[in-house]
Amino acid sequence: MYNTKPLPFSEDLEGISKKTIEQHHDKLYVGYVNKSNEIREKLVVLRESGNFEGNATFSELRALKDAETFAVNGVYLHEWYFDLLGGNGDWQKAPNLVKLIEEKWGSMEKGIAYFSACAMAARGWSILAWDMKYGKIKHYNSDIHNQAVWGCVPLITLDVYEHAYFMDYGTDKKGYIQAFWKNMNWEAAEMLLNKVSGITL
Repeated sequence: MYNTKPLPFSEDLEGISKKTIEQHHDKLYVGYVNKSNEIREKLVVLRESGNFEGNATFSELRALKDAETFAVNGVYLHEWYFDLLGGNGDWQKAPNLVKLIEEKWGSMEKGIAYFSACAMAARGWSILAWDMKYGKIKHYNSDIHNQAVWGCVPLITLDVYEHAYFMDYGTDKKGYIQAFWKNMNWEAAEMLLNKVSGITL
């Protein structure tokens, strides 16, 4: 059972309207939570019936398992995204993550510039992750929810689907990305890093 998580911030964001956040969280994200639960329930019913076929061309089981991955990733990615909002953009609050970014890209400015360029190139998600196979931070783009690298835990998750910014910025995706950094909660990203960085596969 997936439960809707409330927003971790109550104050208005700089450059991202309350209306956008409400539509994004209360409708889109909640919709993914509800669909994830619906799919889960249907899988339980199907499994318990014993009347399932594992056909890779088409079957009810295939359709539900494909939808499950998309919906659950929709839940998790949005939760990671919202968890990073509500901050003041002060990266000094993430000393361990800052050190890794500076080691990889030379400086925070260069690291953020590269991440932002990747986000401009993405159609869905731009993610700085802890790669547990690599044992280091790695940047990945994903155009759809179930296009991911297994063994990676997102540290900075940026939603760049049009629903995240079009109401406020129209086609000015770059302006939205700049607003994201202004509202970035670096402490939240640091906590994630500290939690997962000791894990390697």
